[in-house]
Amino acid sequence: MLDVLNDLLWGKILIALLITVGVGFTVASRFVQFRYFGRMFRILGASQAFQRDKHGHLSSFQALVLSVAGRVGGGNIAGVAVAITLGGPGAVFWMWVVGLMGMATSFLECTLAQTYKQAEPDGTYRGGPAHYIARGLGKNWKWMAGLYSALLLLTFGFGFTALQSYAVATSVGDAFGVPVYYSGIALALIVGMIIFGGVKRIARVAEVLVPIMAVGYLFLTAVVLALHAERLPDVIMLIVNSAFGLEPAVGGGIGAAILMGVKRGLFSNEAGLGSAPNVAAVAYVPHPANQGVVQAFSVFIDTMIICSSTAFIILLSGVYDPAGASDVGGVALTQAALADHIGDWGRSFVSVALVLFGFSTILYNYYLGENSLNYFSTENQNLFNGFRVAIICLVCWGATTDLGTVFGFADVTMGLLALVNLVALIALFKKGLRILKDFDGQIAAGIKQPIFDAKRFSDMNVDEAAWDLEPEDIQRLKEYSDKSATSGKQAQA
Repeated sequence: MLDVLNDLLWGKILIALLITVGVGFTVASRFVQFRYFGRMFRILGASQAFQRDKHGHLSSFQALVLSVAGRVGGGNIAGVAVAITLGGPGAVFWMWVVGLMGMATSFLECTLAQTYKQAEPDGTYRGGPAHYIARGLGKNWKWMAGLYSALLLLTFGFGFTALQSYAVATSVGDAFGVPVYYSGIALALIVGMIIFGGVKRIARVAEVLVPIMAVGYLFLTAVVLALHAERLPDVIMLIVNSAFGLEPAVGGGIGAAILMGVKRGLFSNEAGLGSAPNVAAVAYVPHPANQGVVQAFSVFIDTMIICSSTAFIILLSGVYDPAGASDVGGVALTQAALADHIGDWGRSFVSVALVLFGFSTILYNYYLGENSLNYFSTENQNLFNGFRVAIICLVCWGATTDLGTVFGFADVTMGLLALVNLVALIALFKKGLRILKDFDGQIAAGIKQPIFDAKRFSDMNVDEAAWDLEPEDIQRLKEYSDKSATSGKQAQA
């Protein structure tokens, strides 16, 4: 039954919806993910003006690294290897396509999450797909918001948490001989100390951990590319030709390449799932489109940079056999490929990278689970403490259990999660374009940093209290804009 549902969701329905939303919003927004690519750096610079606000909100940068912590995980190491093994090198091309179109999808869903975020009594925010479904589509669709929250809890809060724990523990066991039982206990203790500190502590950990793990992995990839620079054009042509069935005996043909590329691409970058908007909504920004631009870039980091790194490590090695004669697959393929490039210590490096990626993803998954519970109840602290204890136990259990069935179940619930969110995005398509038009219009009028006037969008049922910027923050933003304008004039001179 799980196989039938997976084939139906991933083989037909979701591919059509992903193309509809990704391509549709790309065209309707005039390629927003490319138009504002460079602006992302200015947005992150401007977000520093909001670092000192009295409520201690998450900045745009903190929300970015927290979402990258979730996007960058086992899918970037093991998932890419599985996609290449089952779909051939052509699967990488379709992962790129999903990533580039997913940048527009991520912009839409994260902009909507910011638009419909809700102010909490302590001055912080809550938001995500459940909120933009309930507020954006109206009270008749609250059942859909509840369904999404339940699926989010099952998929990320429980299913993927156990899977990441399993991946981390088995990787440590293979590389260093540590029994999975001890790895599970150690991981659970560390996770427990962090998650009881709430989202702010999770964000602080991610702010340090994510850049370290990403830069380390990219540095090693740069070494591999430098060693095989002359073969890189051939590998790129192999990827492109295989994507269209122009290479003999690779993977399972063009159909498998598309299916594995789309499935593993979405699993890795999560664009369209609605997971990242739960984090994007928490950021304190002057305009919803700010975080949309930043979160589009997080998809680029995940797919076009990290996933591509793994793909090139594998395809440039002498381990991968396009004819499928090798029995090595999954994370073992990535480990063997890196060992082929730089020696046996490469296996240990992959294990360490997987541990860091998996650990950060567990923290991210916990927050998504907490946010899904928050939609149903905001005051029952016993419920949240019980969930934290359950996560700790789940990390221990996942590390010591064969999770084949759990993986199949999580694939189905992830597909249903994407289905609900993509339907909602289609229904809110015009409202997302309206927010973008406001952003575009202010920039066209010469405003360096657009500010969202919630009163002008009262007909969209936004929470106006969530858009009350502190006067000192507006002043800091103005100073930053003036400084940027002066720097720009000096550069032109």
